[in-house]
Amino acid sequence: QVQLVESGGGLVQPGGSLRLSCAASVSIFSIDAMGWYRQAPGKQRELVASITSRGSRNYADSVKGRFTISRDNAKNTVYLQMNSLRPEDTAVYYCNAAKGWYDYWGQGTQVTVSE
Repeated sequence: QVQLVESGGGLVQPGGSLRLSCAASVSIFSIDAMGWYRQAPGKQRELVASITSRGSRNYADSVKGRFTISRDNAKNTVYLQMNSLRPEDTAVYYCNAAKGWYDYWGQGTQVTVSE
């Protein structure tokens, strides 16, 4: 069982930055991959960025060059640094952990990009 707790969401103006954090209840060395997904109203949940236990990163085309995923193994935490935010980035952001046959999800954190 893996519990994930997200934090760092909020309201930001276009062009601004936010950093999301996802703290895991277990050592993230034991997790195959961790990622951030988002879901906007009326849309399907989509992958934003992921990072494997070996450090390989993957990004959605819409966030490449603006978002960076990273991990702090000592803190069992994964981060999503979001820069140059746009109104279309507005969504609930969810942390995901893939461990063996199972997927675990956090409760989500709202990110709103608006004037």
